[in-house]
Amino acid sequence: MSGIAGIAQADKKIDVKHMLTKIAHRGHSNSIVETGNATLGVVWPRNQSVTSDNLMQFHIARDKPGDGHFAQAGGDVLLLKRDKLGVAPLYYGWTKSGSLCFASEVKSLLVVTRQVHEMPPGYTFDGHHFNETDHLQKMPVLDGRPEEIAKDLYRNLERAVLKRVGNGNIGAWLSGGLDSSTLAALGRRHFQPFHTFTVGLRGATDVENAQVVAEFIQSEHHTRLVTMDELLAVLPDVIYHLESFDAWLVRSSMMNYLVAKMASDYVPAVFSGEGGDELFAGYDYLRSLERTDLPDELIDITTRLHNTALQRVDRSASAHATVAHVVFLDPDIVDFALSIPSKYKLKNGIAKWILRLAMTGSLPQSIINRPKAKFWQGAGVEGLFAQCAEQQISDKDFSKHRLLSNGWNIRSKEELLYYNIFLEHFGEFPDLQWMGRTKGTPES
Repeated sequence: MSGIAGIAQADKKIDVKHMLTKIAHRGHSNSIVETGNATLGVVWPRNQSVTSDNLMQFHIARDKPGDGHFAQAGGDVLLLKRDKLGVAPLYYGWTKSGSLCFASEVKSLLVVTRQVHEMPPGYTFDGHHFNETDHLQKMPVLDGRPEEIAKDLYRNLERAVLKRVGNGNIGAWLSGGLDSSTLAALGRRHFQPFHTFTVGLRGATDVENAQVVAEFIQSEHHTRLVTMDELLAVLPDVIYHLESFDAWLVRSSMMNYLVAKMASDYVPAVFSGEGGDELFAGYDYLRSLERTDLPDELIDITTRLHNTALQRVDRSASAHATVAHVVFLDPDIVDFALSIPSKYKLKNGIAKWILRLAMTGSLPQSIINRPKAKFWQGAGVEGLFAQCAEQQISDKDFSKHRLLSNGWNIRSKEELLYYNIFLEHFGEFPDLQWMGRTKGTPES
């Protein structure tokens, strides 16, 4: 996914060039231009194009322009804009001279300021005023038989996949769960060869289930088995690209980072199943809610993705100059999913029931029936990093260092392990409001 950086001030090419070097991993080409009041830079991967016609309106887009996932900077007066779900990342701050600056990643922004803020999804910002342009909201509930709704869901998903196939040189990160398997199956229907990619520890359930899916859809499947030593070795790189020390987020990013690296050797873009659990009620705790409360909760957790799970997807793919398409978060899919009655998302205790119905016959029945597993559980890493942290961090050190200067509490030794690496990369921040926290933690 391409990246942008800039300063609302002319004659800042040296600074912007330095900012672009910090996100050079996002692309193989770059350009810098000056407008009357700003210096703007962009990097982009080889499968995307930036022309003289759109250099003045820098645009990071995970998908094709108009597909609803974007972050923009441009205009006669520098204006920042971000899509309503925050699929594309964007941060801003002010230089010492008071000029507005922005970048796709925090590490780029730190070249010119330590004052970091996340651009809120669905807003525009001119350096003085925010204006909300779009937001997630409840939709009128569909009135139809579940079989009809399931067929419409399948057709909508297929259309969303086809929007993003480009020249057909695309694959899928495949965990063997329902969401990633759905996109792999839909992608494979239209392209051959179609590559799928899985990373996990030996004996991990994701590895086994992904193989089942790959054989069923007849994809060109690639599997990498890793050891705990390999994961520990790559941990500093993961935290550097992720720009977070949130324990759940870092843990889930390990395999994502490695599978993205493997996929980059074969395809410039992949499908990622992010968003399926939020839209179709895939999490266990949702079963305990009153059905009338479910729609609001699904909207809430979907709007929280921008600086947690979507950040993981973006940073993992962009670290290797690739694009990860989050098809479930296509605007048309989101609106359709929010209109599906709650009783068809959770039915008889079965999560994502309507999606399972839609994909029946297109995936092995064992995958249709597979329960939700957290990313790190399916990959086989559950508990392993906590054990490593327990060995490396004493009770005394944990007690001494768990309270951060901004008031946050480090919630575990595992998180302190990640925070120490984060400090080495980025230093201390008195304000960390730009960083997302997984819902359910004390700071979220």
